[in-house]
Order: sequence, then C-alpha cells, then structure tokens
Amino acid sequence: MPALTLSHVTKVFGHDTNEVTVLKDVNFEAATGEVSLVIGPSGSGKSTFLTIAGGIQTPTAGEVQVQSENLHRLNGKARDALRLNKIGFILQAYNLVPYLTVQDQFTLVDRVKPQGNLSAAALTALLTQLGILELIHQFPGELSGGQTQRVAIARALYQNPEIILADEPTAALDSERVKVVGGLLRDLAKQHHKAIVVVTHDLRLKEFADKTYAIMDGRMTLA
Repeated sequence: MPALTLSHVTKVFGHDTNEVTVLKDVNFEAATGEVSLVIGPSGSGKSTFLTIAGGIQTPTAGEVQVQSENLHRLNGKARDALRLNKIGFILQAYNLVPYLTVQDQFTLVDRVKPQGNLSAAALTALLTQLGILELIHQFPGELSGGQTQRVAIARALYQNPEIILADEPTAALDSERVKVVGGLLRDLAKQHHKAIVVVTHDLRLKEFADKTYAIMDGRMTLA
C-alpha cells in the first residue's frame, strides 16, 4: 500500500473572472522505500501540490490519503497529530526560529513532539553528515543560505517521520552538497524505509530518484 496517495486532486484559487486552476486532476503515489521527484518550473503548481500532499492546504476536489487515512475526513486535531507524527516538511522558507541557536531548534522539536525523535547519537551523525555539527551554537542570522538550508533539512529529519516532503531542498547548495543531500535522502528511503517526495527544478537530483514526475501548468505526468 502506498504511503501517500493523491487521487484526482484539483486546486482552484479565486472566483469568477479571477479564478485560477493551479492543479488539474493530479494522481500521484509515493511508496515507502522510494524517492519520488516532481520536476517543474516556477509557477507550475509544485509547491501547491506539496502543501496539499502534506495536509496544509485542502484540495478543491479529489482526495489525499496518508497510509490509507483520508486527510480531509479527519478533524483538525487528528489531522495535526498525523502531520506531526508521520510527515516531515523541508520548506523553502526554512522556518527556523531566529532567536534560537541551531541546537535549540531541535530542543524545540522535543517540546512539541516529545517521543519518536532521533537519539542524540543519531542527531550528531546527521549533523556531521550534513557538515553543520560545528554550527550548533550559532543563530540562523549567522548562517549562510546553504547552511540554513542544511539545518532546516536536519530539523525535519530529526522528527524521524515516515513521509518526508521537501520543497527545493537543494536550491542554495553547490554540486557537492547536492550529492550529500541526495545521497542522504536516498539512504533514508532505502535503509530506513521512508517515503520521500521532492519538488524541485534541480535536475541534479534525478540520479537519486526512483521515480520522476513532471508537472507543468498544473498537470502531472510520469517522466
């Protein structure tokens, strides 16, 4: 059974003459143990697809299922709990708390989600793999764009989610760091049985994907 399924999902913004259809009858499946790449240019509907897949937005039509549970048949509290415990987000905005050090970003996760996070040893190994262990006492404002992106990736993975949804996770990274992040995502899928979905325009990630989809003008096809 797929970890994540979108069935006939359409998303419309606005009304009447201002109506814009951003997603058009999208069907998608992400399996545990696989990296699924969704490639498309800016404005193609990638970010809307990802936020609907993660239950942040609701579709105008269609269904989203996470491990056989229909997201939008759950009440708000149950949907929030499912997102917290099963879905990790790596977003372009990073969403790091500016007045917390890198170390304290993970402490905050512990307060929100006290159980099921990575062990201290596993977190240290992750930070080392991403090349940011030496940054744990710095604040987000002291980091470069690439460093901030890697901290955001580590924070999402720290929650040890079963499904990881990533929005342009390598946009600020050079080619060597892309290989590190791509290899990390592939290893998480294969060795730790995660379902990983990456939306991007970065073709450097294709070598790490099991399936590649293309999205253009709101329509998705298997590439």
